Amino acid sequence: MFKTPHLVVSISGHGFGHVAQTAPVLNALHRLMPQLRITVRSSVAASQLRARIHAPFIHLPSMGDIGMVMTTALEVNIEKSRAAYREFHADWDTRVEQEACLLHELQADLVFSNVGYLPLAGAQKAGIPGVALCSLNWADIYRHYCCAPLACQTETIAAQIQACYANADAFLRTAPGMPMSDLANLIPVAPIAAVGSNRRDELNLRLRLAKGEKLVLVSMGGIDSRLPVENWPEIKGVHYLVPAAWQACPELNRRDEHVISLESLPVSFSDLMASSDALLCKPGYGSFVEATCSGIPVLYVGRPDWPESPALISWLQQHGTSREISQDALAQGDIGCELEQLWRMSKPEAVAPSGALQVAAWLSKKLN
Repeated sequence: MFKTPHLVVSISGHGFGHVAQTAPVLNALHRLMPQLRITVRSSVAASQLRARIHAPFIHLPSMGDIGMVMTTALEVNIEKSRAAYREFHADWDTRVEQEACLLHELQADLVFSNVGYLPLAGAQKAGIPGVALCSLNWADIYRHYCCAPLACQTETIAAQIQACYANADAFLRTAPGMPMSDLANLIPVAPIAAVGSNRRDELNLRLRLAKGEKLVLVSMGGIDSRLPVENWPEIKGVHYLVPAAWQACPELNRRDEHVISLESLPVSFSDLMASSDALLCKPGYGSFVEATCSGIPVLYVGRPDWPESPALISWLQQHGTSREISQDALAQGDIGCELEQLWRMSKPEAVAPSGALQVAAWLSKKLN
């Protein structure tokens, strides 16, 4: 009797980039395999997942990785991160055994992880194929921040994380991404992004914007942190779209307000991206790639300590329109001149994000 294949997906809750990479793949895979059963295990809220993933799926709250403990969207708390990893790996073999048992109970045919390493370890223990997809891996991030010289415990943890990725059936590294030259199973894939529809005419009518007024989408990538936009100096004709959770917006949006709640607009995030005049953000995969593939210029704050930043910035400078600002300038809202220069720059042709279909085709072969 034919058995409907079951894909168990793990999505890291560390920022929006992991969902932004995974959702287009699952949507493309559903079109190729509409009968596929999908279970998504993630600490990301189901409502946020369903806003991006249009294929039917079951959601199981789960944490397959630590990521990094963040003080702000731009600052890693190294000591708390080390402590979290020590706790997560304190009884590693037992944790892996429990993960393997759960995957057996779910009757998983394939584990697809972005980029939690525990599900990959459990799949290997259970004899189930496992595949990673991401622009980074937590072994490299952990080594960068948490590995103390000559410290046996941190080296052991790093080796355990590395083994999860190295022993997976494949690590699909989406562009732009970190080199990961020590992974022999690495398979480079094209950029992945959900490109929205430009609904600017509709937004202009709703917000009563005059010709020439600008919308700047502000996103710090899903990390629980806010910017003091309500205290920023107003720039004539410029309006900021920010999360309602920042509580920086008036109760009712008016044309003369320079801060507008994202959630007050009946438009998806991807459509807002495609309808904006600029994106203000930190270096992050989802932000950079979605903006570039939508033809939207990017004003980003420097984040030199994050190991993924060089690869992301290099790709953005090659394929998109961008300028960098300092963290002090961002905090003060001193961005008017930078925005004007950004808008005067020529725009390259938008990049086609073909990676989602590429990965979906690869997974469908693995599942058939």
